[in-house]
Amino acid sequence: MFYGARKYRYELVDGWAKYPEGWSLLDLPMIAIDSQDRVYAISRGAHPVMVFDRDGNLLTSWGEGVFKRPHGIYVSPGGSVWCADDYHLVRKFTPEGKLLLTLGNKDQPGDTGYLQQANFLVSTTTIKGGPPFCRPTGTAESSSGEIYVSDGYGNCRVHKFTPDGTLLLSWGEPGKGPGQFRIPHQIRIDKQDRVWIADRENSRIQIFDAQGKFLTQWVDLQRPNDMWIDDEETVYICGQGGVHIFTIDGKLLARCDSPKGAHGIAVDSRGDLYIGTFVGTSYGIDGVNVGSRTLRKFARKT
Repeated sequence: MFYGARKYRYELVDGWAKYPEGWSLLDLPMIAIDSQDRVYAISRGAHPVMVFDRDGNLLTSWGEGVFKRPHGIYVSPGGSVWCADDYHLVRKFTPEGKLLLTLGNKDQPGDTGYLQQANFLVSTTTIKGGPPFCRPTGTAESSSGEIYVSDGYGNCRVHKFTPDGTLLLSWGEPGKGPGQFRIPHQIRIDKQDRVWIADRENSRIQIFDAQGKFLTQWVDLQRPNDMWIDDEETVYICGQGGVHIFTIDGKLLARCDSPKGAHGIAVDSRGDLYIGTFVGTSYGIDGVNVGSRTLRKFARKT
């Protein structure tokens, strides 16, 4: 079965992710890809970070006992792996899982007025912007190594740090206006060092300069969960309305259906798509373990 249109057509590679019997990815919030096209999947399973080659063979896994509720994963141009933990931590690792840097305080959320709901169901009860972190969601690096964090389920801010982890600035508050957020769910940096935020509950993407100045927004995207900007500056957005593919200036190139619960997206150097799905299995919602289909590959057809 083919997905997409025109030059952006894809075919599902069924059963792509291969790992030992008895293992599981469970819910898979986000995906990252490094310069060698290795696929990093962060999940709520017993083996939080699994690394696959292009053929879906498991190369390594790590993070056992490290995370409480992993959410975001990002591989920097230098190869470092950044992981956002829903329990108020952002950490930097080597590709082999050695801890290099920790931002935030475990189990100590920033003061935002956020009211945690049972089973971590999505809430928009944040009443003010607060300091790092309250359930952070994603991480990205600028061309000069500054660290940006989208924060998150329990906050309404973006934080910018020096490469060694010193907080430089924060911006954002609850609301629907420019520079306001209702769950800043993912963050990306483009080649111009502009900061892209998936403002999920406002169903839009907001774009800022490196100092947090609002530049523009893309609207009507149906709760975008994740974004990917490839080397050609093609933008892939994954959300409730499927996968949308745009030029960097917002021209729609194609739309693809996506699996139910599509939560994370990544694109390798050959243009193949990877989709991570989230169905609530890790905390008892839906109660369905979809196995290796939690991580799907869609090979681009030329």
